[in-house]
Amino acid sequence: MRAIFLFLALCVMNFSWAQDQEERDDSFIRESNKNLLKIDIREPFMQVAVKCNAFKPAAFEGGVAAYKDILNRYMYAYLNSDFYALTGDFTFTLVLDDKGKVTDVKGMPKVANSEVFFDDMQYVVRRIKKNWIPASCNGKPVASQIKVKMNFSSMSADID
Repeated sequence: MRAIFLFLALCVMNFSWAQDQEERDDSFIRESNKNLLKIDIREPFMQVAVKCNAFKPAAFEGGVAAYKDILNRYMYAYLNSDFYALTGDFTFTLVLDDKGKVTDVKGMPKVANSEVFFDDMQYVVRRIKKNWIPASCNGKPVASQIKVKMNFSSMSADID
């Protein structure tokens, strides 16, 4: 009888200490074997101006917030931050063609180990299968560029 009571008491204590998954803030930190990530993608995205009388900027289906959410999730899922520990503000320029497809991703500023991070970001952005609605000039689709600013922190730590 004591064994059953002890077992039930341990179960109740275990459930009382369990975290509610709804309250977890996934946008703050992802834990992996050795790295902690913090990503803050800033809105609004900036459209690089194109000389045109009737310019309409590129747009993403669902808006900038939808793209930010997808990008954030994909960064946590696909960044291989085992090869770099970076902290700071970064700007990525998404180069869009006249069909709305991202053809290139350029990162700035260049610091130690940032090239590997920039290569990872190219991979992350290309994993997003939805295209942008292309920018237009006088009603015709044109190539354009969008600047995405973010604060990125990756810290290496032994988690044992």
